[in-house]
Amino acid sequence: MSRRLLVSLLVIFSFLTACGQDPLVKRQVISIAPSDEDNLLLQVDKHISLTDRPNETFQFPIKLGEVGPADSLYSGKRQYPFYCMTVDGGLGQPLVDNQQGYGVKVYDKDDKIAGYSKDCMIRTRVDYFYTLTGTDDSKPYDLNNPPADDKIAKTEINGETVPEIYRVERGSINRYVYFISMLVAKDGLGDRNDKRLWNNKLIYQFNGGASIGFRQGAEGPGRLLNRRHTLLRQGYAIIASSGNNTSYGYNMLLAEDTARRVKMQFTSLYGDPLYTLGIGGSGGGLAQYLIAQNSTGILDGIMPIYSYPDMVSQSIFLLDCDLLQHYFNVTDNGNSKWKDWEERENIEGMNGINGFEHPYTFLVPLNQLFAGAWPSMPNGSSECVYSWVIAATFFYNPKQGFVKPYFSDEVKEQVNWTYWQDLAQIYGTDEHGFARTTWGNEGVQYGLRAMQRGDISIDEFIHLNQYIGSWVPQDKMRKESAVTPFGMKFPIWLSLWSRNNITEPEQQVAQRKPSDPKAIVNGYRYGQVFIGKAELPILEIRHYLEEELNMHHTLASFETRLRMQEYQGHNDNQIIWISHKDHVPIDKGIEYLDQWLLAIKESEDKDPISSKPEALVDSCIDAKGNVQFEGESVWDGEWNNRPEGKCSQIYPTYSNIRVQAGGPWAGSIFKCGRIPVADAIKSGIYGDKPMQGYQRQLENIFPDGVCDYTQGDIAKPDLGLIPTLQAKKSKQLDSPSTVGDMQSLKK
Repeated sequence: MSRRLLVSLLVIFSFLTACGQDPLVKRQVISIAPSDEDNLLLQVDKHISLTDRPNETFQFPIKLGEVGPADSLYSGKRQYPFYCMTVDGGLGQPLVDNQQGYGVKVYDKDDKIAGYSKDCMIRTRVDYFYTLTGTDDSKPYDLNNPPADDKIAKTEINGETVPEIYRVERGSINRYVYFISMLVAKDGLGDRNDKRLWNNKLIYQFNGGASIGFRQGAEGPGRLLNRRHTLLRQGYAIIASSGNNTSYGYNMLLAEDTARRVKMQFTSLYGDPLYTLGIGGSGGGLAQYLIAQNSTGILDGIMPIYSYPDMVSQSIFLLDCDLLQHYFNVTDNGNSKWKDWEERENIEGMNGINGFEHPYTFLVPLNQLFAGAWPSMPNGSSECVYSWVIAATFFYNPKQGFVKPYFSDEVKEQVNWTYWQDLAQIYGTDEHGFARTTWGNEGVQYGLRAMQRGDISIDEFIHLNQYIGSWVPQDKMRKESAVTPFGMKFPIWLSLWSRNNITEPEQQVAQRKPSDPKAIVNGYRYGQVFIGKAELPILEIRHYLEEELNMHHTLASFETRLRMQEYQGHNDNQIIWISHKDHVPIDKGIEYLDQWLLAIKESEDKDPISSKPEALVDSCIDAKGNVQFEGESVWDGEWNNRPEGKCSQIYPTYSNIRVQAGGPWAGSIFKCGRIPVADAIKSGIYGDKPMQGYQRQLENIFPDGVCDYTQGDIAKPDLGLIPTLQAKKSKQLDSPSTVGDMQSLKK
């Protein structure tokens, strides 16, 4: 059967099955609750780290059988609509809080509607789990019908062997589900306050994922226990919240507010720990960076895994990806160069591999046909395609929403479904009611580095920038054409690359979109952007996944490092380990961080730099866990304008679209300062290329000038910050985050 025929059959099948009811429809949100009258948003005029948080108003701890606070303490009004997921997490239905139809339906024992829940609250409860002998699997422990002793695994703690039984407390705080788990003595079962086997050290588990908010989130206790099994059996306590899972939202102020309260619930029951260490990957890593930057009293050290510096600055290149794919596959489809994925890599910066298999390549010729371009089957892929395809649709298109039917059609029509709308209280809204956005591409010269190196011709550079275009304004965006046949998780996209929302050429030039200065100012002030302020112990760990075109690219670690160097003047409190994908060095990392945090606690000056274990240094690690190279310069490379280090030779770092457009490796310029094309030519931005003959064409594309990255982010406000750590090893002059990039372009 041909793929084209298969697609046709799947499309027909999807329409035939559309009348069948998805189980989610029974619990979907059918009406939007009115917004709260009180605005609880913390007011800031400089950087949020300079603003005191309000005193707690809720009386912790939450008692068993009672509910926690629904309103956050300082992160704004409750968001509606809000989809309840207590059923998904094994906690049963949420509590009824209204009869007006707001939120999800709640059913009685006869499966009739008993009421509705708009805030998804649950009563605090305690459950027990045990580890099955010979496995790492967690099983429910029934106090009334306990398992036989030989079924329960054993562990040694405090010099004695004890059965692995864990107490897990769950409830709702800020409408999200929180978790508290620890190893408990068998004779302490049923006693909520028993902490004899706790080692007085606390782990805050953060989780990753992509999201546009509007959902409560769910995670079963078994997954949490199994993920941190090694630490739990050593006596660590683990706390977490679905509000600290970026699969359900990227509002870092709300994440901080929630984490602070979850920790308060813990300390009100068990007292202050020796330290609290954050751990978590991807979005769970960047959340640690931002909470460490913006606040005190929550985390004492962090272990970001597969991290980015923040989400909003990743959107700078992320929202370029689909623009480029549309250009390669439709606008400039006749250029055979773009059939070679290494040629695309010269523009995208991220890895491109010929012959790489992608499960949804059949969508490309289908969409080329619909767009009037000659169809062809891709013979490879890139990170832009494999990891970030259609990201613009879910991240930026307010008309798209969720593929799954969490919300009724009526509710879908009333909400703008974007990352920014989830944070509208922070970013603000425009005259059309849409959340302000930080993204723009005015003045950006795509493929600048490739043109300088001769990888593309000047004519190709001109054509790319003339026709790549941008995203239409949010009030002009249209929903994508896509169908999801029954049983498929990924829809069949009939408007791939969001091509129906890309600006069309006018007078031979596709217009660019300006970024919104007000959104940028608010993003900086409210700490949604990582500026390099993280003055505590950091061990960042990631697997090397560039060969898999995984979105967790290595550059993200060094973006973070460059920003720390710019703010602090050094990165002595940040260690980076990158390992082969077959080895997980987390347990070893925990040992080092434990030493580091205890040493700080025992020191007089509490200085994280002088307390760092001497053996804890930047390293690259092989598949068997052996350190290949280590030391201060092992990760050097083009990103910091230095000769390639030994680890960088083993695990190469790729760039991204904006770096290839001449931007900084630190990746944090939302609005570039611009200079006239004539001045750009004179200053040497185009290197040794003879651009004088192309000046008029460039001025037609860039009437207001091209990006001059030496000016930095011109929308970044005065944040009123003074670094509190001394710059012991200033590396700013080596960093190509600003001037260094432009100088390298001019050579």
